This record gives sequence, structure tokens and C-alpha cells, in this order.
Amino acid sequence: MNSTHEVFNQPEPLVGYNLFETNRPLRDALKFNAPQLQVAQLQELGATIGSAEMQAHARLANTHPPELHTHDRFGRRIDEVEFHPSYHALMAAAVGAGLHGTPWTGTSASPHVLRAAGFMLFTELEPSILCPVSMTYAATPALRSNAAVYADWGPKLGSLWYDPALASFKDKPGLTMGMGMTEKQGGSDVRANTTQAVRDGSDAWGERYAITGHKWFFSAPMCDAFLVLAQAPAGLSCFFLPRVLPDGSRNAIHIQRLKDKLGNKANASSEVEFHGASAWLVGEEGRGIPQILEMGTMTRLDCALGTSGLMRQALGIALNHASQRMAFGKPLIEQPLMKNVLADLALESEASTALAIRLARAFDRQADEHERLMARLLTPVAKFWICKRGSHFAQEAMECLGGNGYVEEGGEGIMARIYREMPLNSIWEGAGNIMALDLLRGLRKGDAVAALAKELAPARGQHAALDRLADALPARIEAMASEAEARRLAQDVALAVQAALLAQTAPPAVVGAFCASRLGGDWGNAFGTLGAGTDFDSIIERAQPR
Repeated sequence: MNSTHEVFNQPEPLVGYNLFETNRPLRDALKFNAPQLQVAQLQELGATIGSAEMQAHARLANTHPPELHTHDRFGRRIDEVEFHPSYHALMAAAVGAGLHGTPWTGTSASPHVLRAAGFMLFTELEPSILCPVSMTYAATPALRSNAAVYADWGPKLGSLWYDPALASFKDKPGLTMGMGMTEKQGGSDVRANTTQAVRDGSDAWGERYAITGHKWFFSAPMCDAFLVLAQAPAGLSCFFLPRVLPDGSRNAIHIQRLKDKLGNKANASSEVEFHGASAWLVGEEGRGIPQILEMGTMTRLDCALGTSGLMRQALGIALNHASQRMAFGKPLIEQPLMKNVLADLALESEASTALAIRLARAFDRQADEHERLMARLLTPVAKFWICKRGSHFAQEAMECLGGNGYVEEGGEGIMARIYREMPLNSIWEGAGNIMALDLLRGLRKGDAVAALAKELAPARGQHAALDRLADALPARIEAMASEAEARRLAQDVALAVQAALLAQTAPPAVVGAFCASRLGGDWGNAFGTLGAGTDFDSIIERAQPR
């Protein structure tokens, strides 16, 4: 006998399918939030990123992480990061789909919703490369505070061409931007920044400064330019800092090292020093904090979208595995306990999708007072709650695959990559406490009680548990005096809005199970503890990726 065993009962990988057409919760969320939206672009993107070719690019970009070259072989300082070709293929696909610039250059009636759906879908393929995509999305409108810079850079930041060359903006068909805000001594407390900006004359782009200092987290250092914070004579200010100066010379940005991160391997995150680097003032001196908060609002939306996309990907892999794997005489998906776990994960994924797309709708309707206030409230709420749920979700989805999910090899090895990626969105752009505090600030910006009441009103009467929570929220908001309770309030606002959205977009089986578990207490302390009366089969069928 020459062989020890025959390989069988191994599921085929989840590949070669259309991620958009099979995502019913996302399609229903789009119909609710942007009923006139043309989805042909999303259908095309869903087919592209579900292909074996693109999934191979995602694997290779993570297997071969970026490498830093500080000097060339002759000893000249070059500060360049080298990426695997698959990284560039992924970037070209994301930029070509307009995930960085659609809202600023597109003609869609709901550009933020369209872009949000595409961003969420692309996250299922590879989230790391979306860091520079997200930063370009957030930084582009901020440049309008320097009209001269925006005139030169704005059109190319919205271009669908990706050009990785380190060259002058004049010679490139498309551009990307990054950000440099935090320093080692301050982190989220950017007021503690010590990097200095000294006036250095003026030119066609306005007031020019020499920047000296450092940034502790400087992601995507091969972007064409960055918005950075530095201390100017009038206080913390925002500056436009290009990699290549208008005369074609390289700016004095020295990359010290690349971060060795838990996940997010395909993306280069660096530590840098500025040695008299040239930068141009964006907006007014001393107004850096308000400007960074405005940009942070958009990147926080992307955190919620990204985690929702990763949840959907993890759920799809778990469902694909359980549908094919035989265990104890029948498919794993037919085992009662596995049904409970998969249905519970499906509820969490759909609720996250519903909240994230609802938040994107608010960005599209900033002329409406209610939508402005909802954007202010739901941004920290969605970022806090969805991202907090992500790591727990990924662990449970990985467990559905058993030991195969823990191994970083093959189609199911993607689950380990998802698990390592999940904590990032919770930390990036402000961790949980920052989000909870931001919610408290948002509650003081307008009539939050009336805004939430209006938001929840269409779902009143759909479930007793939702009605009870909606009745209790006004008094809790008005009495909120202690920061110590802010996290719980953020959680409960998120759950109430998620339930209200599901009541308007999802089938009764989903709505009933979500409200009974998350709001009514018919739930344990882990996924897979839904009540025995749950319609597991209907919930699972709705979530299937094929």
C-alpha cells in the first residue's frame, strides 16, 4: 500500500462568485438608503474581486510585505518602500473603482453610499491597501482650504488612474494622499505634538513652512502627499506636505522604519522624521484640530464599513465550510448548535451592514439638518460598536472551521488573516474611549433626543424590546453626566438604530431574532446562544454567499 489515506470531506474554497449579487443584506440596505442608486458598477466590482485572480493578488500582497530601502547602493538617501506587484494590482483595482474619489468627482445622486458599498465589498478581498484609499477620500475635501493646492491636486486625486511612481504631481495621471497626525508622546492627544512649523516664505501655493519633527504612525508613506499636524506660531495647524517638491526634488521626509504589525501586512505603516521638510498651510494657523476632526469623521466611516466587510467575508467563509463539511453523519450546517452560531453571526453581520450604509447616507444629505446631526451622532456610535464586535466575530467564525481556520494556508487560511486584521479598525482613528467621548460631545451639538426619536419612529411597534429601549434613551441622554457610562450609551444607541433599520429592511425572522437577543435579553454571553424558537434556517439562507 503506497498511500496512507484518501483526501476527502474537504470543502472547496469560496472563490469565483459575485460578492455583490450574493449579498442580500447589502442590496437591501442600498434599496432603503439610496433607492435610485444605479448598481451596475457594484455588480462589476463584485465579480472582479470574487475572482481567483484577485484573491491570489490578495494572498501574495500579504505573503510578501513591503520592504523599506532608506538608501541606494551608492549611499544616497532615497526613503522608498518597495511593494510586491500584487499590491499595485490591488491598488489599481480599488482606485479604478473610484473608492477614493467617487463622492468628489462622480455624478451619482448618492455618491457616498455608492462608494461605501464598493469600499465594503473590496474589504472582503483585501483591506490593507484601502488605508491610502481611505486617507485620499478624507483628505481631498480638506485641501479646498488651500485653493491653489487644490486646483493643482484635486482633479488628479479623483482620477481613476493609479500610478505608483515617486514623481512630481505634474507627471502623474493620478495621485494619492496620506496623513501624519500622531506622535510617540501623544497618540490620540494630538495637542501634545511637538513637531514645529517655521515660516519659510510664500509662493504659488501660499504660505510655505519648514517642518521639523516626527510622526509615530505614518501609514502609506509612498503616497504622493500628506496632511500633517505641526505647531505653528498660532498653534497646532494643518499642512500639505508633498513627497516630491514642485521643482522635482524629494522632500526631506526620512522613513526610520516600517511597523511590524499584528495584521494589515500588505500596507506599509512607518515612523518618519521631517528635517526642514517643505509644507504649505491648509486653512488657518491654529485651526488644525477642527480640520483633523472633519477628516477623521470620514475615515471613521471607513472603519465601520471595513469591519462590516470583514464580518461579511468571515461569515461567507464559515457558511461555505459548514455547507460542505460532513460531521457526525450529516453536513455541519445541519447540526443544531452550528445553526445557532451561524445564524447569530449572520444577524451581527447584517446589523453592521445596515448601520454602516445608513451612516453613509447621512454623508450624502448634509443639507438636511436631521442628517447632519445623525452623521455627528452615528459616526462615533458606528465606529465604536461595529469595530468592537469585529474581533469577537472573527474568532467565532474561525472556530466554525476548527483547526483549518487557524492555519494560514489555502482558501480557508484567509480566516486567520481576517482575525489578525479585525482589531485595527477599532484602534485606528480613535479607540473605543475616544469614540464614546466623541458621542458625548455630539449630544451637545443639537437636539439629539429629537433626532434619535425621529430615527427610531418608523420601527415603533415592531418589537416590544425595541420600544422599551427607545422609551428609555431620552432620559438617559438628558441625564448623561458621567463619562464612565458613555460606552454603554454608545452601545445602546447603536443597537437601537440597528434594530430600527432591520425592522425596515430585513425579513421578520432577522428582526425578531435580533431584537429578542440583543435588546430583549434572550441571549448568552457568546455567539450561538440564540433562543430555541429562532428561525435559524431562514436567517442562514438569507446570508449564504452563493
